[in-house]
Amino acid sequence: MESYAYALALYPLTPFLKSVKPTSRNTKPQLGLVSCRGKLCLHSDSSLNRKSSVSLFVSNQRWNGHKVRAASVPGNTGETQQSKDSVRTLKLGSMFAIWYLLNISFNIYNKQVLKVYPFPATVTAFQFGCGTVLVLLMWGLNLYPRPNVTRSQFAAILPLAVIHTMGNILTNISLGKVAVSFTHTIKAMEPFFTVVLSALFIGEWPSIWVVSSLVPIVGGVALASFTEVSFNWIGFSSAMASNLTNQSRNVLSKKFMVNKEEALDNINLFSIITIISFLLLAPVAILTEGVKFSPSYLQFAANQGLNVRELCVRSLLAGFCFHTYQQVSYMILQMVSPVTHSVGNCVKRVVVIVSSVIFFQTPVSPINSLGTAVALAGVFLYSRAKRIKPKAS
Repeated sequence: MESYAYALALYPLTPFLKSVKPTSRNTKPQLGLVSCRGKLCLHSDSSLNRKSSVSLFVSNQRWNGHKVRAASVPGNTGETQQSKDSVRTLKLGSMFAIWYLLNISFNIYNKQVLKVYPFPATVTAFQFGCGTVLVLLMWGLNLYPRPNVTRSQFAAILPLAVIHTMGNILTNISLGKVAVSFTHTIKAMEPFFTVVLSALFIGEWPSIWVVSSLVPIVGGVALASFTEVSFNWIGFSSAMASNLTNQSRNVLSKKFMVNKEEALDNINLFSIITIISFLLLAPVAILTEGVKFSPSYLQFAANQGLNVRELCVRSLLAGFCFHTYQQVSYMILQMVSPVTHSVGNCVKRVVVIVSSVIFFQTPVSPINSLGTAVALAGVFLYSRAKRIKPKAS
């Protein structure tokens, strides 16, 4: 998932200076820095506090009264910075691993539920409901600061929430009709819709490198679709429509959330969208699909291979993974550049496709594998092409 807003916190490091009074001449020697006829020299002065990290050294008046201030720098500064970089790399790698693991788990549990309980609107509303509970707990326990949403912010977020809701319903419709690997292969077309919609709505025209990277994406998805064993027009068109809605959401977020003073951070923005999506979808799911928690529907799911307990547990796990993997995704986005996040998202799609093929033992032909590989390679090239800045005319 891509972000709606970006935040960067800078922590200034201000050195602490402590002045030292001139000392008497009868004290024992200790090394210090002075000006020696225009040059820096070592000077003995015992009144300096050895425990002070930053000190001011005063020269003897015999050397023309020159005063030199010097801040002592710890010798292990490079080692400290290297240690901090190692910790950050380890933390970032762990977060990427959690992101991938949660995404794999969500797709597996979600597919198992939709296979025996084919009500995508109800399943999606339940997942939004799980996310809403997690958000309220996060705010209630002060794990993350709760935002104060203004009317103008709500007016900008509402259309994003509507599109977000539609995109997730369409994705679940596709997952219920075709293999997980095929749905994610089709969703590799997201960059194509991003480029087209950005050009139409916000006037961002792509470079020749970006356009070139779209060719293998489109060609690979087409090749994979023609050779897909589980191909279904409803599943195919739903995945394509989810690409359109999801990328419309991202483009509209750039268009509407332009006031930096009113912009929310990624996590709170996603949290508010989740709550609004649940409130919007719950009544729609009841009106369109009815109440599907009666014993007869649960028995239908049991006849398909999952008893009531297994269905409830997998639904809860899918709802938990659905919300948390997206939260982790936004946490990563606040630590890395959008391009790095895009590359990570591409790798995540590869991991999900391979994992689902292995878990569900999905039959894949060599040509289908080639098409999927070509499409994913195009997505990787697209993420690299976005880094190329056009030359100033």
